[in-house]
Amino acid sequence: MLQVNKPAAEINREFVEMQGSQSESLASYLSIIRRQFPTIIAILSACVIVALLYLFTAAPQYTSTASMVIDTRKVQLFQQQSVLGDVAVDSATVETQVEILKSENISLAVIRDLHLIDDPEFTGTGGALLGALARLVSSSSPASEFELTRKALEEFARNRVIKRLGTTYVMEIGFTSRDPAKAARIANAIADAYIVDQLEAKYQATRRASVWLQDRIKELRAQATGAQKAVVDFKIANHIVNTGGRLMNEQQLAEVNSQLVLAHAATAETKARLDRMTSILKQEIPDASVADALKNETIVKLRAQYVDMASKEAIWASKYGYDHLAAVNLRRQMDEIRKNITDELKRIQESYKSDYDIAATREESIKTSLNAAVSESQLTNQAQIQLRELESTAQSYQAMYDNFLQRYMESVQQQSFPITEARVISAATMPLKKSYPKPLVVLAVGLFSGLMLSFGVAMARELTDRVFRTTQQVEEILGTSCLAILPTVGSSAARPLSLLPGSLADRFTDKSGSPDPDLLRYVVENPLSRYSEAVRTLKVAMDLNSMLRENRVLAVTSTLPNEGKSTLSANLAQLMAHGGARVILIDADLRNPSLSRALVPDARVGLVDVVAQSARLEDTLVIDPETKLSILPAATPSKLLHTNEILASKAMHNLVTLLRSKFEYVVLDMPPMAPVVDARVTSTFVDSYLYVVEWGKTNTDVARHNLRAAPEIHGKLLGAVLNKAETRLLARYEAYYGRQYYQKYYARYGYVD
Repeated sequence: MLQVNKPAAEINREFVEMQGSQSESLASYLSIIRRQFPTIIAILSACVIVALLYLFTAAPQYTSTASMVIDTRKVQLFQQQSVLGDVAVDSATVETQVEILKSENISLAVIRDLHLIDDPEFTGTGGALLGALARLVSSSSPASEFELTRKALEEFARNRVIKRLGTTYVMEIGFTSRDPAKAARIANAIADAYIVDQLEAKYQATRRASVWLQDRIKELRAQATGAQKAVVDFKIANHIVNTGGRLMNEQQLAEVNSQLVLAHAATAETKARLDRMTSILKQEIPDASVADALKNETIVKLRAQYVDMASKEAIWASKYGYDHLAAVNLRRQMDEIRKNITDELKRIQESYKSDYDIAATREESIKTSLNAAVSESQLTNQAQIQLRELESTAQSYQAMYDNFLQRYMESVQQQSFPITEARVISAATMPLKKSYPKPLVVLAVGLFSGLMLSFGVAMARELTDRVFRTTQQVEEILGTSCLAILPTVGSSAARPLSLLPGSLADRFTDKSGSPDPDLLRYVVENPLSRYSEAVRTLKVAMDLNSMLRENRVLAVTSTLPNEGKSTLSANLAQLMAHGGARVILIDADLRNPSLSRALVPDARVGLVDVVAQSARLEDTLVIDPETKLSILPAATPSKLLHTNEILASKAMHNLVTLLRSKFEYVVLDMPPMAPVVDARVTSTFVDSYLYVVEWGKTNTDVARHNLRAAPEIHGKLLGAVLNKAETRLLARYEAYYGRQYYQKYYARYGYVD
């Protein structure tokens, strides 16, 4: 506390840097909790009490749950495929089924089946008070069935919970009611209504599909019959006949082609025989191999005779001579045999030639037939392209007809026995424990809400609490040392003066705004009090500051009136005078001389008269008989217009110079800085200023603005004083200023503050 003030330039720079800074450390939050602890406890207790009241007054609710699965391994009747097709079950499908369960169609079905519009839980107002209010605002006419249904539907939707369990195909159906049996009954009814709705939807869809299939089958039957008739007519018109799966002209073409091959081979064979026979005729006598190859008995015999005669002729000719009659006869017989062989060969040649001519004629005939068949086949192939189109169309219509007929038969079967993919795997049962309200949850919510609300209110109070409550605030905001904290004195120590009853408050301040004279001598009457000890701190700070510069003229000022500057001025002067020093107390608050009214109410002359040189200093001073304190009142009861001119005058400066020579300390009670400018004009002759701020009342922004606007005063500040501090509450803000430390020390003297 007893530190020397910082230079004015450095203070002004720190003002800008510290204006928007806030401590975010754990210690700062703990400090906020300590300061706002009663508020936090009060709000937290209120929230817990509200939670307890709610637990005792809220109607119990019971929730029953059923489970349903979308079966992906559906077993179809007779292993048949659904007429409408099987839709793959995926995540989107399950979510769609959840929304179907939440639909009004299912809800209305349950409401109708269970007659819930007759249940007061669904159509009533839910309580006597709410019922009375509803009857007041509602019309006298009874609600219609539609209105009751809509009200029951809203209540039904509010108490129903349908959700998918994770990523599975299982859906959970829950319902909450005041009656546990009713909750289970409604949950099961929702599952049943969903299954019935799915079956009904499939039945209706299948029935509509069957009707459509009937009409479509009639059309397809007619189209298939027409297409088949077109195929038959086209075949007749184009002479297309199928035999054994092949066209007749194709079969004929194959047969003619094979006959042509055989005829060509036969022609070649007869031609070869004819050519061979022609070459044989060129020989005189065919050799043995030719004769054997011809397989003609006549030629074989003739050739044998010829060979035998030739042998004999050779013998006779060699034996009897060439011209022997026997040899000549033999040669004449040989010529006859040769002629016979030649005639036989020519006969055979003519036979071969006849065969060759026949084979050639037959081949030409077959070629002609083949050419005709090829021409006819080409025409048939061209017609067959169109025939294939007609047959393809007929087959398509026939396949569609067969398929639709099969589907129609399946749909007829499914109408009599529809199936659904959903099934209940866990039916809802009557719950044994209530699901709402849960005591632990409600208390936890109440406690958590209370904590959040209390901390929020505490932070709001801290942020909106723009007053001085700690020495740290004074030092950070005003940029000067906080020399002391002065507690509220007397029986009002526990609360501010403004909160006291009228009779007690008048003890410290009269109707004119002047402090009680007894309060101005508090340090003399109560020398061992905390207040007196704090004033001694100011005296010590003043003396220590005198080691650096002259500090004999001290001015006490504040931001606004009624912050206790006059009381502090008087007690500080009384303390120094009671200690044996020569001290003068000057009431320099010429606009509102409350100090003069309290100490010297009958004074007619004073400071104004001395400055105006209309009275001598010795004639205006008032001496306290006990402490020997000299008091210079403001005097002149008339209102002055230009008090700042008086305080800034040369005469005032000379007066202070004179007082320096006669007194060890000169204490001036200055006017507050916010309403008037009088304090600023005294900086030429005042050594130090003591700035008084009221604890829990002086606005921080106003005080900072006034000091920043008066750098001449800020540069001479001895320090600041927190006045009228509530000692009972002070420990929440600064524990080291708690009452217990002072009480323990002074208890030995019989004093308790």
